[in-house]
Amino acid sequence: MTSSDVIGDGVTGQAVIEARDLNLVFQTADGPVQALRNVNLTIGKGDFVSFIGPSGCGKTTFLRCIAALEHPTGGTLSVNGMTPDEARRKRAYGYVFQAAGLYPWRTIAGNIRLPLEIMGFSRDEQEQRVADVLRLVDLEGFGRKFPWQLSGGMQQRASIARALAFDADILLMDEPFGALDEIVRDRLNEELLKLWARTGKTIGFVTHSIPEAVYLSTKIVVMSPRPGRITDVIESPLPRERPLDIRESRTFIEIAHRVRDGLRAGHGDEM
Repeated sequence: MTSSDVIGDGVTGQAVIEARDLNLVFQTADGPVQALRNVNLTIGKGDFVSFIGPSGCGKTTFLRCIAALEHPTGGTLSVNGMTPDEARRKRAYGYVFQAAGLYPWRTIAGNIRLPLEIMGFSRDEQEQRVADVLRLVDLEGFGRKFPWQLSGGMQQRASIARALAFDADILLMDEPFGALDEIVRDRLNEELLKLWARTGKTIGFVTHSIPEAVYLSTKIVVMSPRPGRITDVIESPLPRERPLDIRESRTFIEIAHRVRDGLRAGHGDEM
């Protein structure tokens, strides 16, 4: 593929995230650094979209733009028809970081309750929502535990529960399973797909793993080295219900090869 921009229009539902000619330039002491260049992308309601590319390609930067944690220097970006700043104020998304980021002095329930406290939910509603999301991520009965009493995988599930607690339509996930071993990662991938099926959330997911991107996604966005550009958008033909052994299927392997080819093409554009 060439380095020309690709627009993914085969969306699952109505567009919830739209980027058009998006650019982001950071001003540094050594001069300007272009992190994103002419990014065009549509993410539909209910899509599970993975972003994959080499380190420093702008995957996380784009996710942070959606969350209004970074601000583009050119082009347009809308979230639910609003600017990212407006969407943040309306609590349109939950954000899961690479590390669970749980406060060690708070119980698991207390960590999940924190954004609800900040948002002013009543005590009764806080308790109900905490109970609901603990059940949703299969942590029922662990609310009174402290983070240090849970495994790394359980801590990440608690982090996901916290992001789900206020029931935002969009879930943004920045390599949430990157630090986990392969066995735990596989199990959490399965659980995340089940959670997505139950909730119908729109998910943006950053990963460095080709198998993870192919297994989870309805759409895979392949990005080039900096300045980050989209080199391919792959609409997955895999069924929504995906046992782990689907990774041995011919279709899965063909998609993985296309992702790998897109990553190589992106590197070739820089040579």
